[in-house]
Order: sequence, then C-alpha cells, then structure tokens
Amino acid sequence: MTSLPRVLPVRQKFPDHRLADIPGEVRRELAASQFAGRIPKGGRVAIGVGSRGIANIATIVRGVVEYWKSAGCAPFLFPAMGSHGAATAEGQAEVLEHYGVDERSMGCPVISRLDVTPLGRSVEGIETFMDRNAFEADGVFLVNRVKWHTDFAGRIESGLFKMMAIGLGKFAGAQRYHTHALKMGLEAMVLSVGRQVLASGKVIGGLAILEDANHNTARVAAIAAEGLEEKEAALLELAKSWMGRIPFPLDVLTLDEIGKNISGAGMDTKVVNRGIDGEYNPWDTAPSFVRVYVRGLSPQSYGNAVGFGMADIVHERLVRAIDWTPTRINAMTSGRPASIRIPMNFPSDRECLEQIVTTVGKFDTRDVTLGWIPNSLDIGTIVLSENLMGEIRKHPALEIAGPASDLPFDKAGDLPQFESFIGAAEPVHVAH
Repeated sequence: MTSLPRVLPVRQKFPDHRLADIPGEVRRELAASQFAGRIPKGGRVAIGVGSRGIANIATIVRGVVEYWKSAGCAPFLFPAMGSHGAATAEGQAEVLEHYGVDERSMGCPVISRLDVTPLGRSVEGIETFMDRNAFEADGVFLVNRVKWHTDFAGRIESGLFKMMAIGLGKFAGAQRYHTHALKMGLEAMVLSVGRQVLASGKVIGGLAILEDANHNTARVAAIAAEGLEEKEAALLELAKSWMGRIPFPLDVLTLDEIGKNISGAGMDTKVVNRGIDGEYNPWDTAPSFVRVYVRGLSPQSYGNAVGFGMADIVHERLVRAIDWTPTRINAMTSGRPASIRIPMNFPSDRECLEQIVTTVGKFDTRDVTLGWIPNSLDIGTIVLSENLMGEIRKHPALEIAGPASDLPFDKAGDLPQFESFIGAAEPVHVAH
C-alpha cells in the first residue's frame, strides 16, 4: 500500500470587505444613478441576470426590481445566458429559480425565451444579437459580478460587458461569438460585441457586483452605459486585488467538487492553475500544481460537468453524475471540447490518490505535498500535508486550525466531505 503524508486543517486570513447593509447599498447606488429618468412612467425595463454562484444575488436583484417599480416602471427579469440550462428557455428559467430569482420572490415576471433580434455587425464584422424581449422593452438593465475570467487575462474580463455579449446574445449569439473568439481572442470579441450592443441605445446601464476573497458582497456599483467600459475595467482591477489564492505550490491538489455554480469553467482556472484546454500552470498569478484530483460534481451543477477534463484524475462518482446533454452543449458552444475529456478514474479516493502521487516526481510518497479544498470557490480553510508545517508557520496569513492526522479513509477507501473532516475548523468562503 502506498504511504500518504499526514494532513492538517489550516485557515487563511483574508481581509474582510463585506457590506454591512446590502439592500441599503443597492438602494443608495441606484437612487444616485438617475437611471429612472431615462425610462417613461409605465415603461418596461428588462433586467438581465446571469447564472453564476454570486453571493446574495436574490437580495440584490430584488433591490433592483424594487428600484424600477418605485420609479413607476414595469420591470421584468430575463436570463442573460448563452448555452446554460442546456440552451433551453425552460432550463435557463430553472437556473435562475435555483438561485432564488423567480416571479414569486422577485415580485415581477421572469420571461425566458431564446428568440433574438439582430443588431447588425460590429466594427470587426461580428453579427450581433439581443434577446428579443429585452430589445422590445423600453430599456435594458444588467446585473452581474465583475471578476477575472477563467479563460483569459485582460483589461475587461467577466462582468457587465461580457453579459452584453454572451448573455444578451442568447444561444444564437454565443455560438457565433465563440467562433470569432477562437480567431481574435475572447477579450477582443467581448469588446467588439459589447460596443455594438451599446450602440443600439437599448442598454441603460447596470449594477456591478464585487466580492472579496471571503465570497462576501463587498461593493455594488451602478454604472451608466456611457463610460461603462472604462469604469468596469477599474472595478476589475479592484476585484483582482482582493482575489484569494492557495498559499503554496503543491504536488497534488484535491477538490471535493466542481460545477457551473462554482465557476463557468467548472473550477476556477486561476485558482487551480490550469488552462481550459488542459494546459498546466499557465497563470503566473497562482502557485503551480503538479496534479489535480477532483472527487465529485456539485448537485447544483445539474449534471453539467464542463471543465472536468482539466483534472488529471477523477473519482468514478463524478463520471457517473454527468448529464452529457448540457455538458456537451456547453463545451461545444464555447468551442472547448477538451474541457470534457474523460480523465483517468478509479472507484475510491484511496486508489485515486495512491495512483496519482506516484506521478509527481518524488521517490518517497510521504514527501508528496498535498492540498485539499471543497471547491475552487471555498479556500478560506484548506487541508495541507504535515510536511508543509515549516512553511505554514512562517506564513503571516495562515493559522493551523487543528491537529495533524492520517487521511480518514472508510472501509470502501473513500474520504468524508471536506466540511466533515475539518470539524471545528469552520470553512471561510473565497470568491472565484
């Protein structure tokens, strides 16, 4: 039997930027924006909402709906998504409902359809589209988190601008846009399409959400369509400065789960340091990891396992949990077929770990450095191998949260879930 190092729970101490009063901050931002003066009384406002695991999203969207209703307008919500929800109108409405964004709780209709209206071609020649119901409203307002993107680094990455491209264009737009992105790059495509959408005059602006490294809502910012590109770029720099990271390079990084609710790529590439096509350690902003092991698929991903192809090895339970219809649609729409290649897999955690530790270039497997996290979103508490004790003690932002122990495999060779193992070491959330 292969020997594995002992492990211990460690807390990472990230700065806390959380807003004390999220509904109040949403009200203050929107009240100061003077957006209401751009829509006639009784006018219809289409509010676009996406499909990521954004903290407090239902509270924030509810605040946006209440603002427009108090201005005498008639708001409705629509899923601003490309291929998510298996690229069906019903599936996309269900995605929003799972996040608590539905007609009953929001107090306004949710209209989910895939019909689009052409907006002409961008300066770069990209045929551009907008959700038809949104286009036919008196104005479009967007709600999204501004953060780093898992596929590229740039001045504009994931946020309101990307929602104007991939989200407002629905499935029809997403297919075409990703094809252009393969030739010109994702940032160039997002900017090209977003500028064309802004030129339509339909977008009033949006509410940008920023999260800190503890996955707390740290800022909400109302941004008008005018100057959106420059203001979003500044917010992205701030969000990047708050990003949480795993503290050390490791031989093996283990994740309990991946999923679309955690990251658009299944797991945040800039946390696990992988490229969506399987590139090893492409990001100089993160430590390097020799191997990545994924134990399962989040139930909130509803069978979409896009991104599991980035792992070196997975537990068989993940493969069994895959719904191949949404997984294939997502991978093909994004032009990333490698993201769903099936990695090597075994029926137990013990077998997976014992197999993979022999591939990291160390003769004594007890010297292998291990890390274990729930997912790429939750790294405030991390399990590290005891052989890193010296580095842990020297790190100013780390605190040992419990004694070292052997990995607690059960009779079937499986580990408990991360939260069960760390026990009293309460996990702290970190944004993706």
